[in-house]
Amino acid sequence: MPMKMGFRWYGEGNDKITPADIRQIPGVSTIVWALHHKLPGEVWQPEEIAAVRDQIVPYGFDMEVVESVNVHDDIKIGLPSRDIYIDNYIQTIRNLAPFGVKVICYNFMPVFDWTRTDLFHRLPDGSSAMYYQADMIKDDPKAMADYLLNYEEEHHLSFPGWEPERMAHLDELFEAYKDVTKEKLWANLQYFLERLMPVCHECDIRMAIHMDDPPWDIFGLPRLLVDEESISRFLAMVDDPYNCLTLCSGSLNANPDNHVADIVRRYCSRIAFAHIRNVKHYPNGDFCEVSHRDCDGDTGILDILRAYHDGGFDGYIRPDHGRQLWNEGPESCRPGYGLYDRAMGIMYMLGAWDMMDKEKKQ
Repeated sequence: MPMKMGFRWYGEGNDKITPADIRQIPGVSTIVWALHHKLPGEVWQPEEIAAVRDQIVPYGFDMEVVESVNVHDDIKIGLPSRDIYIDNYIQTIRNLAPFGVKVICYNFMPVFDWTRTDLFHRLPDGSSAMYYQADMIKDDPKAMADYLLNYEEEHHLSFPGWEPERMAHLDELFEAYKDVTKEKLWANLQYFLERLMPVCHECDIRMAIHMDDPPWDIFGLPRLLVDEESISRFLAMVDDPYNCLTLCSGSLNANPDNHVADIVRRYCSRIAFAHIRNVKHYPNGDFCEVSHRDCDGDTGILDILRAYHDGGFDGYIRPDHGRQLWNEGPESCRPGYGLYDRAMGIMYMLGAWDMMDKEKKQ
């Protein structure tokens, strides 16, 4: 099976972009979707999944990739109640299987998902993109959390991993995680996956963990999936073909010491889902997301695509965070998830892929 191109969509009534818009982007076959109204730990019901199917399948897309079925904090912390939430997760996997789902993207980051300090940082060309200003990330996360939550409230959106219902109890969450060391978090991740693997085999659904974003400890919270060494540990810890990666080039390359193409070459067979994102680094530790064009950032997009192609990658791939273009802004799109730059990113990736296919045939 050749590589399958996807496009992340937040759902009817939750995304300004429509499946009709996405259908006009050549080469897209998969809608990367989720039930964004569900809180971590809740079971996804078949009728809710069917409602999404009815929104996307008539446009010719499959729904084989879910991003994300979020993991309840009690599982990450390792509380006795975790087994209840793991049972709920298992039931969700079983409910997804009849709809053709093949990959679940998830993460195991404590408290927060991704972290940025500016959602619409203005770039020299007039576009905007998400930005990480290192000196704004202090010991106290409340300023950054308030910035993101105020944006959510003003624009009637919710970000996965930044659910207002959870963030309203931020102090309690930090207290709950205070004794969770990096080794404890590794052990809790292993426990979670070992419980899931039998049902993943039963349902033919791969679990694909997303890299931590950014790839370093933040606000005193441990991060696990941060470099090649930790990826190797993760895959060996639960050495099962259904225990896979969502390899995010931008998350890993926020640390310029991570050479993503080399990681792809080593672990291609265990990558179920690829996120292609380009970032530009600054000497003071700041980074900014930029276009997918190789020369616009420091991630090595063409080398990464070559590594996937050489490795015979036949999984799912999507453009990750793009810039906001042509009057896209806070009123018209989610940060990083506008239509136009992601569409251009797809065409850039497919153009490179087509050329490599042609070279291989010669």
